[in-house]
Amino acid sequence: MPETRATYEPDADPARRAAIDRLVSAFDVLMHRMVSTHAPQFLEVGLTMSQAKLLYLVQAQGHVRMSALASGLAVSLSTVSGVVDRLVDLGMLTRHDDPADRRQVVIRITEEGVAHLERLRELNASELRALLARVDVADMPAIERALDVLAAAAGSAPGAAPATSASPATEGEPA
Repeated sequence: MPETRATYEPDADPARRAAIDRLVSAFDVLMHRMVSTHAPQFLEVGLTMSQAKLLYLVQAQGHVRMSALASGLAVSLSTVSGVVDRLVDLGMLTRHDDPADRRQVVIRITEEGVAHLERLRELNASELRALLARVDVADMPAIERALDVLAAAAGSAPGAAPATSASPATEGEPA
């Protein structure tokens, strides 16, 4: 039987639904507070959220056809094409004909694109370090455990990238 992506089913288990809703609310509060403190630094990177997401996806896959990118993002080919065109103009992506099928276009990330994503990772890591510096050391194992559980759940999703070390050189998305 093919594996399917787990979805949120609000009518399934009321206790589970309530727990999920509490965690989502807590996450929203955390993200709101974090965004308000480091938004100016993220603006300096000069990428829109759509551009950053697209760069992360291309980097995670190494190379990707435009049609697969549009399908994976659940947007039209013209929408993806516009974002890709801008990133090509900025020197962050390259586009080439697919040697296996000249009707297809293959997208790859450039060194400049990788550098921009690394800058985003550095900003995220810096913000997280500053946040964790204000956390009692006794609470850190609980945070580590929660992050491990979430990483495992994300890694077990269909289509997830293979598990790798969490070093900045190999980790995937998150802006």
